[in-house]
Amino acid sequence: MEKSKIALVTGGSKGIGAAIAQLLATDGFEIWLNYKSDHQAAQEVARKVKGIGRKCVLLPFDVSDSEEVQSHLTPLLENETPYALVNNAGFNKDVIMAWMTSSEWSDVLKVNLNGFFNVTKPVLNGMLRKKEGRIISVVSTSGQSGMPGQTNYSAAKSGLIGATKALAVETARRNILVNAVSPGFIETEMVKDLPKEKILPMIPMGRFGTPMEVAAVVSFLCSEKASYITGQVIAVNGGAYR
Repeated sequence: MEKSKIALVTGGSKGIGAAIAQLLATDGFEIWLNYKSDHQAAQEVARKVKGIGRKCVLLPFDVSDSEEVQSHLTPLLENETPYALVNNAGFNKDVIMAWMTSSEWSDVLKVNLNGFFNVTKPVLNGMLRKKEGRIISVVSTSGQSGMPGQTNYSAAKSGLIGATKALAVETARRNILVNAVSPGFIETEMVKDLPKEKILPMIPMGRFGTPMEVAAVVSFLCSEKASYITGQVIAVNGGAYR
């Protein structure tokens, strides 16, 4: 029997990341689940993945800390290489730029951009040797259109879109496909305090999306059905940005 492929999902303890992990497990992937500190939530995702009949390895580390990433991933990567890497770990600290501190700027970039580099670089080396792989980064409508109060977050996600497009060109001939999924307003902790009555009129479909609707696109990009798609940004936003 052919060995199951592995998917590494960062920021996978809740919201979009948890939905991605569970759907990829349903697709047949074994899951390496990264999260920063919410052990209880991560264990619940692992329980659901195992209930689907797949293995789940929990990896508690901060993606912005290169030493932490190396200490957790290096022992695993010596023996196995994930077929799919989903860079979902993200962080926002909303404040208008006139009042933004240097740490509010740099902390957001560290998680979203440095985190992408810290995790993708070591995984990519194995993918290049195997000449196969899928790298999907979860970006944001904020990185495509810009959002007030999110200069730091918009800059980080826009940078991630640029990195996705460049890496896709670098790796295409090695059969490593690199894409981004760009959610709009999704029912997660990130939007729970936002004024829905002001936001819903901005969305042509008139509702927020669900984490599973984002996960479905990631699932597609990890599948053989997406074998000729690379360097793309696929929006999941109900028509809010076109």
